[in-house]
Amino acid sequence: MELPEQGAALGGAMRAPIGVFDSGIGGLTVAAALRRMLPLEDILYIGDTARVPYGGKSASTIERYGREISGMLLAEGAKMIVVACNTASALAVPRLQQSLEVPVIGVIQPGAAAAVEATRNGHVGVIATRATVQSGAYEREIHRLNPEIRVSAQACPLLVPLIEEGWMNDPVTRLVIERYLGGLLELGIDTLVLGCTHYPLLRESLGAFVGEGIALVDSAQNCAMRVDAELKSRGMASSGSDSGSLRVTLTDPSAAFLDVAQEALGLEVGEVRVRPVQMLSE
Repeated sequence: MELPEQGAALGGAMRAPIGVFDSGIGGLTVAAALRRMLPLEDILYIGDTARVPYGGKSASTIERYGREISGMLLAEGAKMIVVACNTASALAVPRLQQSLEVPVIGVIQPGAAAAVEATRNGHVGVIATRATVQSGAYEREIHRLNPEIRVSAQACPLLVPLIEEGWMNDPVTRLVIERYLGGLLELGIDTLVLGCTHYPLLRESLGAFVGEGIALVDSAQNCAMRVDAELKSRGMASSGSDSGSLRVTLTDPSAAFLDVAQEALGLEVGEVRVRPVQMLSE
């Protein structure tokens, strides 16, 4: 697949949709935050459920996935690409920002900035997929903002599959959380970055384990704030008076998708389209 012409997305009406993608259902946390903050905006969401999770894939593969899904969103007229996936934000956003004419926003920078503001003792914990942790993206961004802050990161590869199964409050999930986060608490963190957009769906279970003394940083909410600011600064915010819509496309059917969207996030999702990935022709 060749990437489509992008001028139409920039030159079109301000009513053009915001394109959002993730490897699966996790990016719906970003879509939900955008719906709350920007109710007049139309949102196109693609969940790459055929290839979830991204966390164990190589950097070159993640970059290719990002280009392919962005191409699908641009083909539908997206005026902005929101990479609602920490793994793709860490590994694909730099290339996308260089190659696409529309604005591209990831979740790493907004989450890092919020963590720097939240920490009191200067020790931030990050939980994320293995690929995000290995990329060092959060450490680099946090240290760019404040080199004195200590960052401790923990890969949590089992959490995404559990969330995709809809096991947010399952005893097995709580045991996995305890296993992954116990070491971070012993290190003395006072702030925990939920470095995967799936993880806010576990906010209740995570909060119960870490306690009220640990600030939880939700990258989804902070990403929505960044999108809002970017749209306004570029004069791209919707000027309509009607409520925006949310259109969802998956690259493979997901039985748990609608349940998670409706029950956990309170999103109204109509008919979910299923479209195969449009592969890039190099």
